[in-house]
Order: sequence, then C-alpha cells, then structure tokens
Amino acid sequence: MPVSTENNAQKGILQAIVSVIVNTSLAVLKFWAGTISGSVALVADAWHTFSDSVTSLVVIAGIKLSRKKPTASHPFGYGRWEQITALVCGFILAVVAYEFFMDSIDRLKHQKPANFGLIAIIVTAFSILVKEALAQYAFWVYRKTGLVTMKAEGWHHRSDALSSIPVLIGIFVVKIFGTTVWWMDGVLGIIVALCLAWASYEIIKSAIDKLLGERISGELENEIKTYICENFGDYYTHHYHIHSYGEVRELTFHLHVDGNETVEGSHQLATKIEKALQSHFHLECTIHIEPKKNR
Repeated sequence: MPVSTENNAQKGILQAIVSVIVNTSLAVLKFWAGTISGSVALVADAWHTFSDSVTSLVVIAGIKLSRKKPTASHPFGYGRWEQITALVCGFILAVVAYEFFMDSIDRLKHQKPANFGLIAIIVTAFSILVKEALAQYAFWVYRKTGLVTMKAEGWHHRSDALSSIPVLIGIFVVKIFGTTVWWMDGVLGIIVALCLAWASYEIIKSAIDKLLGERISGELENEIKTYICENFGDYYTHHYHIHSYGEVRELTFHLHVDGNETVEGSHQLATKIEKALQSHFHLECTIHIEPKKNR
C-alpha cells in the first residue's frame, strides 16, 4: 500500500490535468463528427467524454481538499473528500446516462437514421485508443499512490472507450446495409447510456462502501496475524475493524495476552505491535488488550 505523500497528490493532480486537456479536445472532435453525421450515439459519446473533463476538475478539487491537515473539529483529517468527489463523479455520469437513454428512445420512436461517414469511423477509432491510454495512465497512478479517485478516473476513461466500441461496430453495419438499419443509431445510443449507467453504479457503490466502512479483507487480516506471530509470538487476535479516511486507514483489533501479564507490560507490547504495523502496513492501529482465553 503506497504511503500518503504530497508527491502522490501531485501525481493525481497531473493525471487529472492531462485528462481535462485530452478529454475536452476529444469531446469537441466527437461532437463535430456527431453533428455532421446526425448521430445521437456519437453526440452522446461526446458528452460522455466531456463529462470526464468535468469529473477530472472535481477530482483535482477533491485531492486538494483531502490533503488538508487534521483539525480539532476533524481529527482524522479530510481524506474522505476523495470518496465524496467520487460520489459527485458517479452522479454526474448517472445524469448523462439518463439524458442519452431518453434521447435514444426518442430517436427510435421517430425513426431517425444517422448518416455515418469516414470521419465518424476515424474519430471513433481514434477515441477508443486515446481513452484506453488515459485509463491505463489513471490506473498506473492509482497503483502508485492508492488514491481511490484515480481508480474512478480510470474506469471513467475505460467506460468511454468500451462504449465507443459498439458505436464503431454500428457505423460499419450502417455503411454496409444503409437505411434498412435506421434503428441502429438509437440502439447504439441506448447501449452507450447503459454503459454509462453501469460505470456510475460501480463508482457510487465503491465510494458509499468506503464511507459506511468496510470489513477488513481476509487476505489483509491473515497477513497481519502472520506478521504478529512471526515477530512477536503466537498471540491470538480477533475483532478486526478498519476505517478509511482517504489514504489514512485506522485499524482496531483485540489482542489476547497472558492473564498474569502486568498492565505496563501489556501496554508496551501493544505499543510495539502498533508501531510495527504502522511501519509495515501503513495502518494507524489501536489495540484492545484482553486476558488470554482457552481456544
């Protein structure tokens, strides 16, 4: 797990700035191609791309807010601004999905075809490549920094790339079969809208789970137990709870010690384990001491 540093924040902000520049340029290109061809699917794709620019701006604000130092009123810091901004990103995406779902339904009702040309093919194919490149960049920053908003950014980019694939396929189908597939553009618009809705659901769910609090993963719990046994002895631990505040994670658990151990001795042991886990796992730990029981 990456350590929380100012350098991590700068990596996230740089990724978001690159995203704003590239996505805005792509959105203008897609909107132009969609307007020329009269395609609701391409225009929807353009707004999807532009929404990524908006969410990237929100991400920049979220990262800056999350870096504020803890205060008396907020002793755990402001790290959960990351989850809050991820929620905002998800809701923006949901609104975009709804709007283009309704536009696509309207196009099907009125049997409006699109006139796709070579420009639409080139722009859509180029967009897929660029958006996947942006997704890979965001995921790389996430792996390096642990910033949850970078994961949301990556899926925003990838959902855009994936939603463009059926659009590209549909363009080729229309080129081959002509007006007999007048309904293709409306169907493609619905597919794009559903892709947007799913991405929105995933981002919102992930952010809410972290805000509500999650159970510690079995893998991490086993790693901690193994580490304690290997470095401090065969102590029984249980009742693990973890709370995420952005990059800061607070862990509490119970530790069984010999019933004859002094309070001072138990305190020193707990302090040593807390410091070791903070150094090794980057977790802020609080240990509750219990007298040893038969297991």
